[in-house]
Amino acid sequence: MNIAILGAGAWGTALATTLASRQSVVLWARNQAQTDALTSTHQNQRYLPGISLHPALTFTTQLADAVAHARAGLLMIATPIAGLRPLLRELQPLAPTNLVWLCKGFEQESALLPHQVVQQALGEGVPMGALSGPSFALEVARGLPCALTIGSPNAELRNTVVAAVHGAHIRVYATDDLIGVEVGGAVKNVLAIATGIADGLGLGLNARAALITRGLAEITRLGTALGGHSETFMGLTGLGDLILTCTGDLSRNRQVGLGLAAGKSLDDITAELGHVAEGVRCVQAVRQLAVANSIEMPIVDAVARVLFEHATPQQAIHALLARDARDEID
Repeated sequence: MNIAILGAGAWGTALATTLASRQSVVLWARNQAQTDALTSTHQNQRYLPGISLHPALTFTTQLADAVAHARAGLLMIATPIAGLRPLLRELQPLAPTNLVWLCKGFEQESALLPHQVVQQALGEGVPMGALSGPSFALEVARGLPCALTIGSPNAELRNTVVAAVHGAHIRVYATDDLIGVEVGGAVKNVLAIATGIADGLGLGLNARAALITRGLAEITRLGTALGGHSETFMGLTGLGDLILTCTGDLSRNRQVGLGLAAGKSLDDITAELGHVAEGVRCVQAVRQLAVANSIEMPIVDAVARVLFEHATPQQAIHALLARDARDEID
């Protein structure tokens, strides 16, 4: 199957090199110098240092060529959520189809989920979906096992993604709950910052387990209010991705929390990471949606206050512990 992946960051490159052993894959990058380096070295030194990319993988800076390559196959967007709308504007005159995105989050300015951004840019007639789940790019690039979920209301697209991606060390499950898949992938990043803060403060494994569990409750409240299915949040794109992002040291969002607990500024943490931490970008949108839907999300609120309202990590933890007792099940 012909596949074009738009965005040569860590995850786009990892998936591209993995699929290139079984499919005809083109990886698009906007920067000509990056494309030249990828072509000459067959490595992505910035995002996946030390990983040799599959020899069949090809590269281009020509967006029209990438779309044409994927016309009868799959077009995958692997940019950060902030780059989704600008790229869609470029794609619109090229009439893309079978569109799948790998980005997770809410658009910062609009608080829209990715599928809402896609519908605004391309209309509702394009087969579309989100491929998500617990997946560190470096582990996928190394050939380690992972499981993903394709969320789409379009059964034909779901089947196409499963046919293209499922195999070797990647398992792919399918669901029609696109909203649930997207919400789980977005909010877990915020909760990973909270867990990183708790771990950085040395609060112990009990506290970590409590944050993950109550964080899942927050994801489920928001997700069901927005139209997702409650069972989705117990699956790969809910609980699975939440556990990975909160506990794995490859998680950029967890690293943000650890840095905050160590007293570092957000600017310094971001500079050290050199990668996007989506939880920082979308926490305000999540909090805005919680307020609009009259949903309690105290952990999300605590993270927002640490990031943007000068609360210390210690103050945020104290506020969470000081909340009144309540029934566990909403």
